[in-house]
Formats: sequence, C-alpha cells, structure tokens
Amino acid sequence: MESLVAALTVFVLAVFVGFEIITKIPPTLHTPLMSGSNAISGITLIGALLSAGAQQTEWTTWLGFAAVVFATVNAVGGFMVTHRMLGMFRRK
Repeated sequence: MESLVAALTVFVLAVFVGFEIITKIPPTLHTPLMSGSNAISGITLIGALLSAGAQQTEWTTWLGFAAVVFATVNAVGGFMVTHRMLGMFRRK
C-alpha cells in the first residue's frame, strides 16, 4: 500500500510540474521543444518495451503493452507534427 501511495504521489507531482512547465513556454520555442519531447517519447517507448517484456505478472505485461502503444502513437504523431511545422519554413 505504501508503494502505491508513493507512486501516486510521484505521478501527481509529475503532472503538476509538467503542466506548469508547458504553460510557461512561449510559442516561439514550441518547435524545438517538440523535437525534444519526441526524444523523450523514444525513451518512454524503450521503458515500455522493457516493462512489457519483463512479464512479471499478466497485469504488468498488459500495462507495458498499453504503454508501448501510447508511446508509439505519441512519438510518431510528434514527428509528423514537427515535420509539418518545419515544412512551413521552407521556401517555395
């Protein structure tokens, strides 16, 4: 029970800090930060693959699989958005 409370505490703090950081970023920095967040999504994908592949319990395997799916969607979508944004700066 203590580990669940600790995990929820870390999650809530991460959500709060992430929200505060994202809302304070000026729009001119969104494209470079999008590329950085794509790299973080890649790291998340590696962690999700490790979690899914560990097969400690069936529950962790399913959560790991869901994390793989969501991290993949996030990374691919982020790269597509970044590619489109960078395309706006190309000369015609």
